[in-house]
Amino acid sequence: MYDYQNELRRVILMIDSKSFYASVEAVRLKLNPLKAILVVMSTEKNTGSGLVLAASPMAKKLFGISNVTRARDVPIHDKRLIIEPPKMNLYIQVNQKINRIFQQFTAEEDIQPYSIDESLLDVTDSWQLFGATPYEVARKIQLAVKKETGIYLTVGIGDNPLLAKLALDLEAKRNHSLIAEWHYEDVPDKLWPVTQLDDVWSIGHRTAEKLNQKHIHSMYDIAHTNPYRLKQEMGVMGAQLFAFSWGIDRAVVRHKYKAKEKSYGNSQVLPRDYFIQAEIEVVIREIAEQVAARLRAHHKATTVISLGIGFSFAAKEDASRGGFGRSMKIDATNANQQLTKHAIQLFREEWQHESIRHISIACSNLVDDSAEQLDMFDTQFINLKKQKLDSTVDEIRKRYGFTSVVKLSSKVKGATAIERAGLVGGHAGGNAYE
Repeated sequence: MYDYQNELRRVILMIDSKSFYASVEAVRLKLNPLKAILVVMSTEKNTGSGLVLAASPMAKKLFGISNVTRARDVPIHDKRLIIEPPKMNLYIQVNQKINRIFQQFTAEEDIQPYSIDESLLDVTDSWQLFGATPYEVARKIQLAVKKETGIYLTVGIGDNPLLAKLALDLEAKRNHSLIAEWHYEDVPDKLWPVTQLDDVWSIGHRTAEKLNQKHIHSMYDIAHTNPYRLKQEMGVMGAQLFAFSWGIDRAVVRHKYKAKEKSYGNSQVLPRDYFIQAEIEVVIREIAEQVAARLRAHHKATTVISLGIGFSFAAKEDASRGGFGRSMKIDATNANQQLTKHAIQLFREEWQHESIRHISIACSNLVDDSAEQLDMFDTQFINLKKQKLDSTVDEIRKRYGFTSVVKLSSKVKGATAIERAGLVGGHAGGNAYE
């Protein structure tokens, strides 16, 4: 048995807002989130015929609907089922309200929002102020959030972030209280019996298949495999899996909280497979200009541009890869023309005529735009004229909306900028140019 004497023992809560989008919609309609039969379903073009983003517990139970169910498989004619479009701005507001409630129980630097519906809290230094046990504190947090927002929380409690996450995913969601508590000593009884390896956080379907091929079929098997063999055959992932199988995670929430380097990016799931170069490049230009506008709005310029391309399902099979990503260092800029030029260059250097379904562009290694360097092939006069034009268009769009000024190219076949202007996170709800 592993000696946990030298491992950190903290009080970590991993908190999940149960069926978050669906619960927010149920509360908005003055319904009980656990009893409402409701789905949040996107029917925008960029999800084909539509995709379920969230389903209430009762919708899952009655109809077997999951968060990846296609619209065509949803019983839309059943009068019991409520179907709501996504309202991303509302979900963001409720998420922010919930995280403010968490700050009543621990310091802000000890809270790490993990996603829009999950947060990690380190209450080691504060839990005794609010209850006799961490379990009691978790219950108080559940009640506080339920009272203020109507949302039900599921809570995993652990000695470290990993154990809290495992407690959440593998036990709490099945408990009547929606709370579970795991300690190092629980690993043999609670973690090792797991045989559905991709149920375990950080183990994807492909990794599970690789492990099965090595005759590793449970977390017990991982824990009792030679760690040097795992590392040799699977690299860093192998070493990490061995540590996880023993419940070891030395991450500290407060350290994770340090802000990542700021970057700006946008992406687009295309409404169909794109395989014509001109159509693909229209969308690349649109996204690059969208990112450029965000840089200018925040008075930043970028020195690194990255392009990500995701292939269609058919192309993934033929190309034996899911897509590609490329980055390049550039002179500091936030100009439309420069960023579109570099993005198109990255695309042309790597693309081999595969059909495309997803495009993303990100700009990082930012500097203040006052530090922007002029391209040696541009005269200062021409460069300033371009910047002034970009800024003028930004101001008009800020005042009257994105569609008040659009390029002719955004009207051609394949363009998506006009439709995308009203989306948040790829779904209805706001202005993605901010």
